[in-house]
Amino acid sequence: MSISPPPSPILFFDTLTAYQNTAALKAALDLKLFTALGQSRLTAAEIAAKCDAAERGVRMLCDFLTILGFLEKNDGRYSLTADSAVFLDENSPAYAGRAATFLLSPTIRAAFDDLAVAVRKGGTALSDEGTMEPDHPVWIDFARGMAPMMIPVARALAELLPLDATDAPRILDIAAGHGMYGIALAQKNPRAQLVALDWAPVLEVARENAKAANLDARFSTIIGSAFEVDLGEDYDVVLVPNFLHHFDPPACVTFLRKIHRALRPGGSIAIVEFVPNPDRITPPDAASFSLVMLATTTAGDAYTFAEFEEMLSKSGFKEIRQHPLPPSSATAVLATK
Repeated sequence: MSISPPPSPILFFDTLTAYQNTAALKAALDLKLFTALGQSRLTAAEIAAKCDAAERGVRMLCDFLTILGFLEKNDGRYSLTADSAVFLDENSPAYAGRAATFLLSPTIRAAFDDLAVAVRKGGTALSDEGTMEPDHPVWIDFARGMAPMMIPVARALAELLPLDATDAPRILDIAAGHGMYGIALAQKNPRAQLVALDWAPVLEVARENAKAANLDARFSTIIGSAFEVDLGEDYDVVLVPNFLHHFDPPACVTFLRKIHRALRPGGSIAIVEFVPNPDRITPPDAASFSLVMLATTTAGDAYTFAEFEEMLSKSGFKEIRQHPLPPSSATAVLATK
């Protein structure tokens, strides 16, 4: 007969003090500590000299980061873990530290300052539009900060979207942000024409990334709200990455019908989202995203695949299927006109 462990307050205290983990990681990023370590194994004194910080402070911070799993410590010397070397060293092409600017922005943090208000209201305690106000500066931080992490995900999505190499396919990237999804698909298809849609300041980030990918001659933009502007027509693929979760199902259906009209016959829509299982508590990364939507939007949610099936079917789409997009927690939901 198994004996259940006694009640423990550990989860309670760990959750209440989780802000300390965030503070430690932000401090390390601010000090460029991970970059200072690089491929080396250094003592606290050596790291302190590189970071212009006190040895005592660096030792305490590095020990804490080791406990969290960001560093390794052997014989008094610290080194990066494999994950930290890829994502937290500024010399890595996949450096993700800039995402902290978005994730820790005053706007995002303010949305969680009094979550009980959002729970009572059933939507964000921020302004009526939440983070979806036109030209909200938080989306520039998003575009600049999240781009490096999205490259492998965007390439995985591009592999799921074969296009006719003999034609000049047209790609529309909705709420393009950094533009990496459209860029990856255009790179895979040398004759493709890429159109990115977003607010004007955000599109400048996408334009920079398209130019860096040598796509500027095949890149154009549509400025404004995706719900209001003319999308054009005869697209082979419309990409909708990380957008629909901001809105309720009726708004999503209205928008998906607009996309359906913009596609050529046989064209495809590719949605990228966090898609929880029907139980809405697994997998954790996807399921927990619904709380982010509660805090930051008036009516958004993390939708299940069944909900996407229903919305897409109501909008006239067929052949609806889903595919994981490793190494991320995101899922591609694909459908055909």
